[in-house]
Amino acid sequence: MKKLLLTAAIFTAAIAAKAQDTTKSADNPLIISGSVDAYYKYDFSRFRNAAGSSNIPTSFATDQNSVSIGMVDLAVKKKVSKASFVGELSFGPRGEAQSIPNNGTNGQSFHIQNLYMGYDVTDKLNLTAGYMATFVGYEVISPVGNFSYSTSYLFTNGPFQNAGFKATYAFNSKVSLMAGIFNDTWNNYQSTRDVSTFGAQLFVSPVKGWTAYINLLSGKTSGTIIDLTTAYQITNAFKLGLNGASFSAPDAVKGGFEGVALYPQLAVSKDVTLGLRGEYFKTKEGGFAPAGPPAGKSITAFTLTANIKAGPLTLIPEARLDNGSTTQFLNSNGGPTKQASQFLVAAVYAF
Repeated sequence: MKKLLLTAAIFTAAIAAKAQDTTKSADNPLIISGSVDAYYKYDFSRFRNAAGSSNIPTSFATDQNSVSIGMVDLAVKKKVSKASFVGELSFGPRGEAQSIPNNGTNGQSFHIQNLYMGYDVTDKLNLTAGYMATFVGYEVISPVGNFSYSTSYLFTNGPFQNAGFKATYAFNSKVSLMAGIFNDTWNNYQSTRDVSTFGAQLFVSPVKGWTAYINLLSGKTSGTIIDLTTAYQITNAFKLGLNGASFSAPDAVKGGFEGVALYPQLAVSKDVTLGLRGEYFKTKEGGFAPAGPPAGKSITAFTLTANIKAGPLTLIPEARLDNGSTTQFLNSNGGPTKQASQFLVAAVYAF
């Protein structure tokens, strides 16, 4: 009889535990989000290249005089108790442009944006491991996260993603510190040799509406980048952002870059916001930047953008003018020139 009662008690406890797990899972459903985007761009030099490059060599929106697609971005995430995961895939040219041969996806129509797991050791300490969107820089891959549709030189030349392990400690709501170890190269979920890049981020929020991030990535293979990203919602209508970075390439490559970008935005109504991106970018002496001017030369770029919202849909018209310190663009006759200009209009739907 005692054995029967003990068995019944264990069975009842197991059912109760299972029911509790089911309740927890129901309280923390799988969250699905993402976006789709398309654009039309006209470069006033009429530059058109079958290889997919652009007169202004920053990331994405490369097609000339064409109604073109960006990407479908699909993300899923879930958290139960202290454990969580995020998985995000993109399909289309915007995602394909990030692929590199070592990822094994070069030339494919899909790209892994995020694939990582996290665990809250305490309310203040979180551990995360996997392939993560980089913590460096002001702009991001998804058009939903950017005000302008075209991207800055700082974004194009900086890291997109980092694979590794990091720990984040929140001292309070205004200060946190992250430190981690990452693969020896950027944008690669497989290391070429080892896991040897050190990364760190200090977050501070001095006053309400003002956030600042000081970022560092440094490794023998990847080089060293120091980055400041900050934004201040000065009034309900006016926001000011800033991104500054300096990158020193590893000795085997040499060179690097440095630059600063300013992002003022003004909401003129509930559904319309105007913004300007003013950027100065310089390639360091003795080397090169993957997208930018020759060694020792600079570019000053201005992008005027509007965001017009209709529910989840955002229409983004923008005009851009880039001016180089030397001839590095092409004019309408195909000859070298110091200036390049373009107009584009994009549609981004977020869900």
